[in-house]
Amino acid sequence: RSTALSDQENAELFGKCNNPHGHGHNYRGKQIDPVSGMVLNLTDLKEYMQEAIMEPLDHKNLDKDVPYFAEVVSTTENVAVFIWENLKKLLPTGTLYKVKVYETDQNVVVYKGEETIPE
Repeated sequence: RSTALSDQENAELFGKCNNPHGHGHNYRGKQIDPVSGMVLNLTDLKEYMQEAIMEPLDHKNLDKDVPYFAEVVSTTENVAVFIWENLKKLLPTGTLYKVKVYETDQNVVVYKGEETIPE
C-alpha cells in the first residue's frame, strides 16, 4: 500500500495484497519504484511467467513440441537459457537478475545471462 496513491489506485495496483494495515513478504530486487515500493508488480510478473514459461513448456515434450529444442539439447542448463531469453523479451530492462530451474531437489541450475568480457 502506498500513501502516495488513493484507495482506488492502491486497490487497482496491489489487488489482494492491498491492505491498509499492511502485510509482509521477503523481497530481493533492483530499482524499487518509490511510489509503489515494488521492483515489478507481481500480477504482471505472473503474466510474464505464464507467457514466457508455462505456455511454451508446460505439459510439452521439449524435444518434439518446442521448436527451440529441435536444435538445442534439452538439458536443464538449456531450459534455463530458454526461460531467460523469453523472460528478457518481456520484462522491463534491468529487472531480470537470474533464472533458477530445479530439475530435482539435488540438481538445480542458476543462469544469469551471458556476460560480456571487455577486450
